Amino acid sequence: LTLLSQQFSQTESWFHRSAGLQSGSAPHSQLFPPAEGVMLPPESFKNRVVFITGGGTGLGRAMATVLSQLGAQCVIASRKLDVLQQTAEDICSRTGNKVHALQCDVRDPQAVSHCVDQMTSLTGLPDVIINNAAGNFICPSERLSPNAWKSITDIVLNGTAFVTLELGKRLIQDQRGASFLAITTIYAESGSGFVAPSASAKAGVEALYKSLAAEWGRYGHRFNIIQPGPIKTKGAFSRLDPTGKFEKGMIDRIPTGRLGTPAELANLAAYLSSDYASWISGAVMRFDGGEYVSMAGEFNDLRRVTPDQWKMMEAMIRSTKGS
Repeated sequence: LTLLSQQFSQTESWFHRSAGLQSGSAPHSQLFPPAEGVMLPPESFKNRVVFITGGGTGLGRAMATVLSQLGAQCVIASRKLDVLQQTAEDICSRTGNKVHALQCDVRDPQAVSHCVDQMTSLTGLPDVIINNAAGNFICPSERLSPNAWKSITDIVLNGTAFVTLELGKRLIQDQRGASFLAITTIYAESGSGFVAPSASAKAGVEALYKSLAAEWGRYGHRFNIIQPGPIKTKGAFSRLDPTGKFEKGMIDRIPTGRLGTPAELANLAAYLSSDYASWISGAVMRFDGGEYVSMAGEFNDLRRVTPDQWKMMEAMIRSTKGS
């Protein structure tokens, strides 16, 4: 028994050391290859207008590309008009469908109203609204300034509210239904240290969408939410993983062994915004390769224990006497 205890002590030491290690490759990810082709049938969004905030880069660009491929006339909006215009030209050249670029600071309700006026004159009111614009950075909460807090919550929570309420009111007045989709994050549900403004704002967005799903269904409006786990985009990772050291840790805790891709998220967004999902409203779709449940389970790190170590631990457990 003494020898067994020594062996277990060595195993325990190995276990705690390996909890912080990461191979970086995760061979089993080959069992979960990303399918990045367009999922829905062609012309699923023919004669539909789609409005996407933060549509010039990253996930917004990916969603605009897929929806344009499916026949939508897309309107992409953000603060950087030059980036939007380049993205619009690139997508249009690939899909042959018109993509409009409109400058809009979602933090400013007057700017939002002006943007919607411009969109209405170009395309009419949208059939699909995707609130994707976001801001985030890592910071110890004791170092946060009021301006730092405000900069994130203004974009994420207030910006989503201003866009949603402005468009919702106009659609209700015109007696038109629409699909609303918000892109949040898995830690909107759990909270997370070092990104407290983002976690708080994203949780507020989810509360807003759940509330409106109940209240505005009678007007023909659907509200759904996607919570992405780690999806590597230049903008997000440059602020959340500036040294590149955390990516391996992310992969290690994701049961599917890899990060998500923008194209995968774009397919999910297209489905939830389409007529194929007309009975889905008020839903929160976790899209993270199993990361959330992996982090939530108290004993999940036992997956690192080898079969031989399990045999040793089982012998120790069986030898235990009493309660």
